[in-house]
Amino acid sequence: MQDNTLKLIGLYMKTTVRSWFQYRVDALLRSVAVFLREAAGVIAIYFTLLKFDELNGWRLPEMMFLYSLLFLTYGILIIFFTGLRDFGAMVRTGKFDRYILRPRGLLFQMIFVNADWFAAVGHGGLGILLFVISAGRVGIQWNAGTVVYYVLAVAGGVLIQGALFLFLATLNIFLMETGSLKELLYYDTRKFAGYPISIFHKAIQGFMIYVVPMAFVNYFPAQFLLRKPDMAGFPEAFLYLTPVVGAGTYLLSYLFWRYGLRYYKSSGN
Repeated sequence: MQDNTLKLIGLYMKTTVRSWFQYRVDALLRSVAVFLREAAGVIAIYFTLLKFDELNGWRLPEMMFLYSLLFLTYGILIIFFTGLRDFGAMVRTGKFDRYILRPRGLLFQMIFVNADWFAAVGHGGLGILLFVISAGRVGIQWNAGTVVYYVLAVAGGVLIQGALFLFLATLNIFLMETGSLKELLYYDTRKFAGYPISIFHKAIQGFMIYVVPMAFVNYFPAQFLLRKPDMAGFPEAFLYLTPVVGAGTYLLSYLFWRYGLRYYKSSGN
């Protein structure tokens, strides 16, 4: 059974890659377009810090490292969670029904049947580039411990964002349309996460830590490695919690998903 599952995953991913990169020049240009679109925000920070030198104690290389975690985790996330990102359209058109009829778990299919490779290459490529540029300039002592922590932090960051996608996808079962809510809870919050959360009002900090925990995607992992002075405003335990928050939020979202499926009613024709 396990071998069959792995073969099916491989087949899903192979088919998805072929469909997205069927027209190679177009695929390359669209991936570059995503890269340049996301890089615009980093370029704006670059020119800002050329004038002001730092942002609440964060210098340019450190800001680039902070951004690298944000883009890298999203690049990985979108390989597996594109189906959940676009779940609302599937519910409204009734396309989700075809997955119900297949002899595989619904969440398994949502994760592996599609991947936005343009976004994955654009975001992930930018994240890797920013990491390469910044990692050697921010004073991190790279050793086995820090490497393991970094890998776990990236995995936790992916799970946190995956949990948000799964939660919002489940809401589509009840509300049909959650586009505005997704913009508010995920995309707008993600824009705030591009900056050290210490520069924001306490209300925003609380929102990004306890409600939509995007601070654990990049700020606290970066703080573990950089130890900037503004970390003094937060409990030190937060430095170690990204994998725990990732696993916990994903489990809660999964339980909500299982609950929501009981109330799914086809809206297609």
